[in-house]
Amino acid sequence: MLTGCSAPPQAPSTMAFYVFRLDPPALLQLSPDQQVLHELPVAIPSGCAVESLFAPPRGATLDIEFNCSFGQAVVWLDTDTGEVRQPVTDSDSHFMAWTPDGQAAYLKVDTVNRPHIIRAPIRGTPENVPITELSYDLSLEPGRSTDFLFSFSRGMGLGSEMWFARSDGRLVKQVIADAHNYLSFARWSPDRSRIAFIRIPDSATPFTVGELWVMQADGSNPRRLAEADAGHGFAEAWSPDGNRIAFVVRENPNDAQANQEADALQSNIAIVNVSDGSQSGLTHFQNARVEAPVWSPDGNSLAFAVVLNDKMNEHVEHLHSGDGLPVVSMPVCCPVWMQK
Repeated sequence: MLTGCSAPPQAPSTMAFYVFRLDPPALLQLSPDQQVLHELPVAIPSGCAVESLFAPPRGATLDIEFNCSFGQAVVWLDTDTGEVRQPVTDSDSHFMAWTPDGQAAYLKVDTVNRPHIIRAPIRGTPENVPITELSYDLSLEPGRSTDFLFSFSRGMGLGSEMWFARSDGRLVKQVIADAHNYLSFARWSPDRSRIAFIRIPDSATPFTVGELWVMQADGSNPRRLAEADAGHGFAEAWSPDGNRIAFVVRENPNDAQANQEADALQSNIAIVNVSDGSQSGLTHFQNARVEAPVWSPDGNSLAFAVVLNDKMNEHVEHLHSGDGLPVVSMPVCCPVWMQK
């Protein structure tokens, strides 16, 4: 009887590593030794450029976000079949978060005329999520499909607030507020006990030095971990074991030009131990822009984009061996690992 009532065993997952080749545009699946295993050509719409890739916690559908003349546009690519679909076709759309099961995504849409948040299933009809249209950040609680954090600001100079939502936004409560900073990139620890976030000064300066913080899941005991780059859209990343956080560090904090121009940033990746706050540099590039890190699901490697001498490529750092190498010789961006 007990055997008959138990849930069917979940199929073992497989891990795949992808990068996006810029010219000709295609999604490349790479082997551990960086050889191309599979290539999926991707047609880029006229007037658009690839902005980011977002992999679900588990599943084969990859989110591709384009930066277009009319705004952001989200497209879904099935990495098994090559099928491409656009969940929103009548307005702009901006990716916010995948659900833990990888079967739906939260998007911000129609940002110019009537901004609002929707929950768009891979198969099915999108539904409105009743949280404020001022929301700029959203993060799903691991292991659950309808509980999430969202952050919003009522305007420049008014700081920001972070709220916790249940039932897809129908029940909410404030977690933390800051009158002088934007609370950005809230990210749950894998065990759901803590939340990391980046505090960005609420000012007219577009690119600044911010701070990486961590707090308990209920908003208690917030503590500063390190200085972090801010304003460029680079999120911090928890290691799969929840003990470390990788993040982008600005190397030219006193450069006034870098406060105004994104391309003037000089940066590297650092890792902080959450328990004691000890910090170490992972990369040591000179005069380069190193972008947001992505952990491999086994926690043994970190991938990230590097712009050096006006050329973009992807690097993978293997933490145990200390080896780091470019992914491929051609220009590529946006590394992701997927568990299928």
